[in-house]
Amino acid sequence: MQMPFCPKLWSSAAPAPVQPGSVVINGTVVVANHFGLSAPGKSTTLRLFSGTEVDHETRKGRLSAEAALRGGKKTRHGKASTTMYQVTFFVDGEFGTPGAVAVKNGNRNDQFFLRHVRLDLAEDRSIHFDCNSWVYPYKKTTSDRVFFINTSYLPDKTPEALRLLREEELRSLRGNGRGERKDWERIYDFDYYNDLGNPDNDDHVRPVLGGTKTHPYPRRCRTGRPLSKTDGVTETRKHKLINLDYYIPPDERFSPGKLAEVLAMGVQAVTHFVIPEARSIFHGDVVNFKSTEQLRADLYGKPPQPAADARVMDELKSSVPSHKTYKQVSRIVKDNPAKFPTPQVIHYDTEAWRSDEEFAREMLAGLNPVVIKRLEVFPPNKSKITTDDIMTQIGGLTIQQAMEQKRMYILDHHDYLMPYLRRINTEGVCVYASRTLLFLRDDGALRPVAIELSLPDGGVGGSEISRVFLPASQGTDAHLWHLAKTHVAVNDSGYHQLISHWLFTHATVEPFIIATRRQLSAMHPIHKLLDPHFKDNMQINTLARSILLNAGGLLEKTMYPGKYSMEMSSDIYAHWRFTEQSLPNDLIKRGMASRDPKARGGVSLHIEDYPYAVDGIDVWLAIEGWVRSYCDHFYHADAAVAGDAELQAWWDDVRRVGHGDRQGDAACWLDLDTVAGLVETLSTLIWTASALHAAVNFGQYGYAGYPPNRPTRCRRFVPLPGSPEMAQLEADPGRFFLETVPDRFTATLGIALIEVLSNHTSDEVYLGQRATSTWTDDGEVLLLLDRFRDELRRVEKRVEERNKDPRLVNRRGPVRVPYTLLYPDAGDVAGKEKGITGRGIPNSVSI
Repeated sequence: MQMPFCPKLWSSAAPAPVQPGSVVINGTVVVANHFGLSAPGKSTTLRLFSGTEVDHETRKGRLSAEAALRGGKKTRHGKASTTMYQVTFFVDGEFGTPGAVAVKNGNRNDQFFLRHVRLDLAEDRSIHFDCNSWVYPYKKTTSDRVFFINTSYLPDKTPEALRLLREEELRSLRGNGRGERKDWERIYDFDYYNDLGNPDNDDHVRPVLGGTKTHPYPRRCRTGRPLSKTDGVTETRKHKLINLDYYIPPDERFSPGKLAEVLAMGVQAVTHFVIPEARSIFHGDVVNFKSTEQLRADLYGKPPQPAADARVMDELKSSVPSHKTYKQVSRIVKDNPAKFPTPQVIHYDTEAWRSDEEFAREMLAGLNPVVIKRLEVFPPNKSKITTDDIMTQIGGLTIQQAMEQKRMYILDHHDYLMPYLRRINTEGVCVYASRTLLFLRDDGALRPVAIELSLPDGGVGGSEISRVFLPASQGTDAHLWHLAKTHVAVNDSGYHQLISHWLFTHATVEPFIIATRRQLSAMHPIHKLLDPHFKDNMQINTLARSILLNAGGLLEKTMYPGKYSMEMSSDIYAHWRFTEQSLPNDLIKRGMASRDPKARGGVSLHIEDYPYAVDGIDVWLAIEGWVRSYCDHFYHADAAVAGDAELQAWWDDVRRVGHGDRQGDAACWLDLDTVAGLVETLSTLIWTASALHAAVNFGQYGYAGYPPNRPTRCRRFVPLPGSPEMAQLEADPGRFFLETVPDRFTATLGIALIEVLSNHTSDEVYLGQRATSTWTDDGEVLLLLDRFRDELRRVEKRVEERNKDPRLVNRRGPVRVPYTLLYPDAGDVAGKEKGITGRGIPNSVSI
């Protein structure tokens, strides 16, 4: 039976008297409070390992006697409720300086979250152990939990007294690759994506991703769950509305507060928006919005809904890890009545999103500004767009001249999609593969000049049926042009969510996390550098596999690729290269910039008013400068990088296992044998987990919260001349449009999803910040971090100045939405505004 947490003064007695010849070391132990879990208790003890004196029998640091906790004063650390205990160690005069602390949880069942341990030594000197980890009962783990001091050591610089402890800790984290993982195990291992399908349901059979040339994929964290008896390869999983039944290494889990916030947002979305819409559907009838006015009134004009659905709350109660979390969720739901806020894209003008200028601007400053490319070959492969189609729209230039002047661009959703169209379009949707050509005007804005929509024609040789649409502002041609833009937006929405967001930030980062925990000691400086950029990623990814990406999940229900979504992302991953993920290299690859050593960031942009790239280069340079100064502090020569055994094992784990399906591509990876190579590698990883994710995630609700602007699937093709559908379009274009985009239920489900994804939670830690100031005892490193934060503040000022400049037409556009997705927001952690802010770069892929 779990006892309620109550920080009782269960032992307030003074420590035993000092023995002759002993040295007294007093300490403070801070534990997070969690209702439903017992306090550490009298049976919890700590021991110290010397970091300077070796016990020659064990070859580890000398070990102190056990010391019990005393007191139990309720305190607060930031927003967290904590309890502070006292502990006193008696060591002999030859013990030396502590280097590690071993914690033994003597509770019968309950774990506790240890925030930190501080030891007070003589001469006003203290030693800090930054723990931030769950400590499970010894009865379950059969071993003490060891934490190292907050001093960084390269492997060959590790004090002799700590070397064996360092090696043992890493071995335990790797595990043996066998067995089903238990909640209390801190084991990091790699596995394939074999947990998405359900072979017992013919509609939910999905291929295993990873480990084959047919379906390459990044690896996920292994759980070791039993395999299905039906196919012997798919991992079994309980199918529940709210599924929290999965293994995540304890240190990768949400804080209880964040878990409560995320669950509350999900409960509100499901109970207030999704369930009412689902109940309105009778006998399979599809319900459409009758007009865009009704859509806006019904979605954003409704009064807040205070009550939660009883079924959802009951299922939540049986799924969450503690009664306190359930109560927290209930309180949040009650205190924050649900209502969809008005998306930014229609806040100023409800019709500006329809303009060609806004359509093009969002390719540079919207929620997916990472796909547009410069057109270098005309016509594109198999394209039916002709010179005559666009000659009158490109300022009197020939197409060749426009390309040579770097004024022709393309949003290309053709080649990767075409092989899937026939299968996708048998699933009740009407989707094309699209190409959009754009011209760069003299004022710096893009103008769409042609859209090509293509379908496979069913013949041999991969022939296609294509239609070309040109800009028009009146009559039937204007309606056709608007429908063509809608189909492009559908393509881009699917690519954004599945590739730009999920694959290129969430999925590709997870193998780096697993390899870091397996191969880099917590004392390794690179582990300390990367650690904040991994926060919550693995739990988010696991939630995604359980609710969004799984067969029949939310992504399949709302996005046009449907059951082929993850398979298609595997095909795109087959061409992914880590070396192309840095911002400068990505811009050059897409032809959006040229390498220029004299230019800022080493690249010269071809569209000067490209908000994502302009702000991104500032952020990239700040990250790169911080990483370079940090690496230079620890590695004084290239040989030190090449000779770092842990670092090389880490890089080997990333390339050969975590991203093992891409190891055959020599251009995919840098050789990690120089300081410069290490800096570029780490800068790219941090950029991906922080800034890139912020750019493609936190603008989702602002732009896609209004479904007509970013629909996720189409239900009708563009009508052919003379067809009955064309007559319907001409008779009522508004109705035809609403019958083309997602129905009311699908749209509501999609909005509910992206509202959750677009939120900043209250425990977010932003780029340039750390959760605590005691993460390292290296004063020089702390100064370097201060400089990084100062540089990010300068970036903020430049972003604000650009957004005020009327000459930069792409910074706000017709919808008057300033570009703030790469605004760092590096100020005080405590002063952060949570919710849908559209600004701020969290350290990690945390939602």
